[in-house]
Parts: sequence; structure tokens; C-alpha cells
Amino acid sequence: MKTIPCQKVLDFWFNPDNEPFWFQKNEQFDQQIKEYFYDVWLAGRQGLLANWRDTIQGRLAEIIVLDQFSRNLNRDNAASFAQDGIALVLAQEAVKDPKFSTLPESRKKFILMPFMHSESSSIHEQGLPLFEALGDALTLEFELKHKAIIDKFGRYPHRNETLNRQSTSEELEFLKQPDSSF
Repeated sequence: MKTIPCQKVLDFWFNPDNEPFWFQKNEQFDQQIKEYFYDVWLAGRQGLLANWRDTIQGRLAEIIVLDQFSRNLNRDNAASFAQDGIALVLAQEAVKDPKFSTLPESRKKFILMPFMHSESSSIHEQGLPLFEALGDALTLEFELKHKAIIDKFGRYPHRNETLNRQSTSEELEFLKQPDSSF
């Protein structure tokens, strides 16, 4: 596979026309990602985008591929979450890069998303100050909601079916509530 430049990922993801679809299920948007970036995603899951890590922009692009594109390409499939660990490691490294602070808020937010997606209370403890420093009240609100679920259940109950995990009765009750799934 010929690797595309990381800038193509960033240009696509941060195109203002695509912003409304960042956190929504939209088949057309998912199809665009599949058409333009499926091979890039496959390369990313195999660790073949390491050359992108030379810059903060490249690291951001790799995080988007592994954390966001995985969800768009694999809805209702365990593969949605299979790259979360490597995306988190990339994010942990990226926030230590002095150039992280030079990024616009919208780009920092996507570097931080793997912290929010983690099913570890410890990771949420690490991430919370980063979300607070981001200065985006809505993103912080979502991190606090995610963290509360992890603190209560130790995992995201809305992933149980997809990941073939047995739900507890408490989780099933929780899932009946509005806004219990992301």
C-alpha cells in the first residue's frame, strides 16, 4: 500500500463540512471514510504509519485514524475498539510533545479522545486535567460523563453487546436511561 500523507487525513477530518458528523452515526460519512481511508486504517492497525509520528500533526492524524476512523469503519463491531490501546499510547506521548500546546483546541481535543474512550479509571484520572486545560466546556462535560460511567461500572456498558460481554442487571438498568450510550 502506498501511504498517503497524514495531511490528507487532517484535511478531510477538519473540513468544516465534516464537523457535524464527528460524533454522529452517518452512513454517507462512514462510506467516505471507507472509500478514502480504509487502506490507511489497515496500515495504521499494523503499525505502518510510524513515520507520521515525526510531527505532532502526523501523530494527530494517526490518532484520528486509529481512534475515530475505527469507530466509523466498524460500527457495531468489536473492531471499533481494537485500536484504542495504541491510540491511547500515541495520545499519552503527544501530550508530552511541546508542540501539543501550539495546536488549536479542536485538534487537541482529538488527541485527547483516546483518554475519554479508555475503560480505565486511572486513565480518566490522567486525562481529566488535560480536558480541564483544553478549555472546551462541552468536551469536558462529556469526559465527566464518561468518567462517571467508568468509575461506576469499570467499563462502558453500552459496549458489552458488541464486545460479547455479559451485562450485569445494574448495567442493563443503566442502559435503559437516556444518554447512557455514546
